[in-house]
Amino acid sequence: PDPLEIQRQREARRRALFRKRAKEQMQPRTPEPVEGREHVHVQTELYLEEIRDRIVEVDVECQTDAFLDRPPTPLFIPAKTGRDVDTQIEEGELFDFDIEVKPMLEVLIGKTIEQSLLEVMEEEELANLRAHQHAYGELRNAELAEVQRLEEQERRYSEEKERRKRQRMEMLQKQKETTEKIAARAFAQRYLADLIPSVFNNLRESGYFYDPIERDIETEFLPWLMTQVEEALEKKVLGRTVLDSLICTVVGKRLDAFSQEQLSDQTEIHAEELVTTDTAPEPTGLTEDTNQPAEQKEVTEQPVVEEQIVPRISLQSEESDQAEMEDFLSE
Repeated sequence: PDPLEIQRQREARRRALFRKRAKEQMQPRTPEPVEGREHVHVQTELYLEEIRDRIVEVDVECQTDAFLDRPPTPLFIPAKTGRDVDTQIEEGELFDFDIEVKPMLEVLIGKTIEQSLLEVMEEEELANLRAHQHAYGELRNAELAEVQRLEEQERRYSEEKERRKRQRMEMLQKQKETTEKIAARAFAQRYLADLIPSVFNNLRESGYFYDPIERDIETEFLPWLMTQVEEALEKKVLGRTVLDSLICTVVGKRLDAFSQEQLSDQTEIHAEELVTTDTAPEPTGLTEDTNQPAEQKEVTEQPVVEEQIVPRISLQSEESDQAEMEDFLSE
């Protein structure tokens, strides 16, 4: 065989199989069964058919003739062979009315009367039945009303019973809950009796519980007050420093001036002493001793004056600072 032909046949079979699979996929299907279940094939046609592995197939062929059908055969109507004859019957020709009709009338009248009697009896019976039905209906309605009343009473009794039971259960449940709550409350109080103060103290020490006014004073007022006091103290220290420098300068100048005056006075005194010594000689030892204490006294008097001036100025500055601080705090 030709290999090209074999390959062509394989391609044709593959394409046919692909078309068949595509057609099967395009056909509508039922959804997949859920987990734990499976689909079962069930016939849904109007008439059930036997399901076989291979369906029986029968081929039938039919071919019509080429010519037209024969027209229908006309009806066969035979020809007349006899003669038509008519007869008329007059009144009274067949039977005697008085003789033959009287029994019939008696029968008819009897049947009519009997039928009317039956109808009257039927009407009376129907009336009695209606009366009996009416009485039975009234009795039945009364019994139904009584039954309904009893049923309603029983229903109310049952509802009241259920309500009482429910109330009792609710009361017992509430009592049980109350008992449990009381027991839990007592246990919690006994357990938290020593725990709550320590917890509150720890929280208070940690800063969770605080007085808003005190916290406001600590966080807002005191920092502002400290800054103002620091600024005021800085200004006062600066003023003191300036004042001390001025005082030192003035005292130094006064001391220089005083020392110069003292030196000039000492020179004058020394000159006078020389003059007096020249006029009236005295022992040298006494003059030297007398002059030396005087000089020591004059020299020692100068620091005393300076010490008296400086404490007085510092005391006045401290008093003024204290007065200004009191005025600031009062404001």
